[in-house]
Amino acid sequence: MSETRKQLHRRRFLKSALTATGAAVMAPTIIPSSALGRDGAVAPSERVVIGGIGIGRRGTYDLSCFLEQPDVQFVAVCDVKEARRTAVKKIADTQYGNQNCATYRDFRELLDRSDIDGVLIATGPNWHATAAMTAAKAGKDMYCEKPVTKNISQSLILAETMRRTGRVFQAGTQRRNLPHFAFACELARTGKLGKLTKVYAHPMGMQALMSGWLPAEPEPDQEVVDWNMYLGPAAWRPFNPKLLDGFNFEKGGGFVGAFNGGGVLEWGSHCVDLCQWAVGDCLPPVEYNAPKDGQLVARYENGTELIFRETGWIPLGSCPVRFEGESGWVEAGDSGKLVLSSPALLAGRTVEEIGGYPATFHVRDFLDCVKTRSQPKGNADAACNAHIACHAANIALHLGRQVKYDNVTHEFIDDEAANRLRSEALREPWRL
Repeated sequence: MSETRKQLHRRRFLKSALTATGAAVMAPTIIPSSALGRDGAVAPSERVVIGGIGIGRRGTYDLSCFLEQPDVQFVAVCDVKEARRTAVKKIADTQYGNQNCATYRDFRELLDRSDIDGVLIATGPNWHATAAMTAAKAGKDMYCEKPVTKNISQSLILAETMRRTGRVFQAGTQRRNLPHFAFACELARTGKLGKLTKVYAHPMGMQALMSGWLPAEPEPDQEVVDWNMYLGPAAWRPFNPKLLDGFNFEKGGGFVGAFNGGGVLEWGSHCVDLCQWAVGDCLPPVEYNAPKDGQLVARYENGTELIFRETGWIPLGSCPVRFEGESGWVEAGDSGKLVLSSPALLAGRTVEEIGGYPATFHVRDFLDCVKTRSQPKGNADAACNAHIACHAANIALHLGRQVKYDNVTHEFIDDEAANRLRSEALREPWRL
């Protein structure tokens, strides 16, 4: 029986066990209203059971968004750091008033649990794709923080794995579930701006940074920090506490690809993802040029330009995007506000302003799709195309010249140097 059918069978069994007339013979005389889904509680048969993998600073915020949902039951956490395991267990146990949250150092033990429906993956980016694909093969759905892949090859394998296993995958690109960004993308995608000519992304700088190698320091006990598991698929290097922060670029952290993804990948997995949505989630651009005058210009097959630009436009907060067509334009940013070339583009609609890029709506989208088995907004195919665009732009940055990408063969055309950067060797036993 497939994992999905097992989950559905379990839920039907629980529901029938609670409602069958003969259940009173074996059950207590008084059944708690929470077990029946009364008084605002969600019945066990309707709950989504979640475990967490790598719950640090960002993961703790994501977890808070999950715990806000009445139909979530968070039961287990895995982290290579003892302090984080303890901290997350305390959060979960306090939430439910018990001591039931289990802790693991090896995420495979968590994935072995048959009662877990889905996982929150919020490790450093080195682990995202490997953990997600392992979870999919274990029959779990997943909400996976970004950047979700380290290179082009991983992006393609990730999307194929989710299609083949039928798992629900939600990348942590939460802006797809915010009204003003969604409306801006709708205007571009549906022709309200005229023929689309340019889409602008605003990454956090344009540098292709190398992964660090720092001097060896005494390695802590494995229970305190499991350094070997922290490295996972990344090339081995000696322990240094400064490398434990996956986004600490200045101190040499990151482990993203053959070279660090830098701002193009970190912010690009948000703003380039929105540009991809604006062009209808089509295949990524086929041409990427070296940066000039603070801009890196890429071109789609139909001629529309994707422009990575270091400086902003109208001050609309972080992660701004701008979409230009032959008859109009729109900008949006993390302030929650929209600026339009003409008020007529609103067509009498009111777009809710939600600033600060909260993830609550994105988490809700994921949970609803777990129940309906439909595709969430940040699905694996959409994430794959956006990440390929970021990785290819990084390769053009790294090589300092134009590269051309073939969306059929998934190779750079007549470019051995660029093709070598599409993938990297993974440490055993973490082959995909």
